[in-house]
Amino acid sequence: MRFIVSTSVLLKQLQSVNGASSSSTVLPILENFLFEIKDNILTISATDLQTSMVTFMQVESKEEGRIAVPAKILLDTLKTLPDQPIAFTVDPSTFAIEISAGDGKYKLSGENADDFPKIPVVDNASSVSISASVLAESINKTIFAVSNDELRPAMTGVYCHLTPQNTTFVGTDAHKLVRYRRTDIRSEVETSMILPKKALSLLKASLPSEDVDVSIEYNSTSAFFKFGNIHLICRLIDERYPDYEAVIPTVNPNKLSIDRLLLLNSLRRVVIYANKTTHQVRLRIVGSELNISSEDLDFSNEAHERLSCQFEGDDMEIGFNAKFLIEMLNNLDCEEVQLEMSTSNRAGLLTPISSDENEDVLMLVMPVMLNTQA
Repeated sequence: MRFIVSTSVLLKQLQSVNGASSSSTVLPILENFLFEIKDNILTISATDLQTSMVTFMQVESKEEGRIAVPAKILLDTLKTLPDQPIAFTVDPSTFAIEISAGDGKYKLSGENADDFPKIPVVDNASSVSISASVLAESINKTIFAVSNDELRPAMTGVYCHLTPQNTTFVGTDAHKLVRYRRTDIRSEVETSMILPKKALSLLKASLPSEDVDVSIEYNSTSAFFKFGNIHLICRLIDERYPDYEAVIPTVNPNKLSIDRLLLLNSLRRVVIYANKTTHQVRLRIVGSELNISSEDLDFSNEAHERLSCQFEGDDMEIGFNAKFLIEMLNNLDCEEVQLEMSTSNRAGLLTPISSDENEDVLMLVMPVMLNTQA
């Protein structure tokens, strides 16, 4: 089996699917790309058994064949080569691979393609189409809130609930929660799934900048994303998602409205002086004045800032983990935000004051207990 391809084109395709491969000690074959040639089309696959990515490209070849190629050594070689034609020659009996590029020859050992896991196919699938920009926005708005706690597997992914009216994406780690709803994504049949964080991170990284449509097919076990010459297949998290609506407080008489960047930059400064474990900041709202303060008693560090804001409700004091607030404000792109609160021990709701008519964003952050001293 022999084929010729451009180094830069091949490198770009390999990098687009490399994130799905795994450095598995149990199954060393997962450290390889699967190359398959048929009718001058090279199909490249990578998988970690949970998430698989496939891409296709045109090559010059008179033969058909399959081989598993070690991913790291191939990528490291291509990164150092200039843009030029490169020839691969594979001995199907020994799986030896010879790469010829300009004046260089490189030999490496491949593996039997038959040992490479089969890339799953999504059978009996329902489908929905989403534009790449809307999908990227939905991932960006929710993925940062997802938990890394393997003991609560349902929370390690983004919950996606499709209905004929809208689609809701939810991410939570029990300290913060984001509910992101789109009215421009609809499904004929109501369904829900939990998409794993790794698959969404790979998807986000490989979505094209131009606004193409992404076709999503899904059944009860897997989801299949298709756009351009890239396919991503992931196994869904088979768990029951917590009842997130139950934790969103409905009566929040205290409403604080403030410039998003003003609040964000203030929190970034004040948190420097906060306790390095809790990142606790204190928000004290009196009239139309917001006082943000933090302290680290171990090092006698403290910071205070005063901001003007609009506030409806009773004067109050509440503590939050500043890192969570900063993450949330970073992931909003409006000018002004509203923080709705009821009491100092109930969750606060952060929402944009103006947003796209097709989207509804709600971010919830749990308070932290304040010590009594001011």
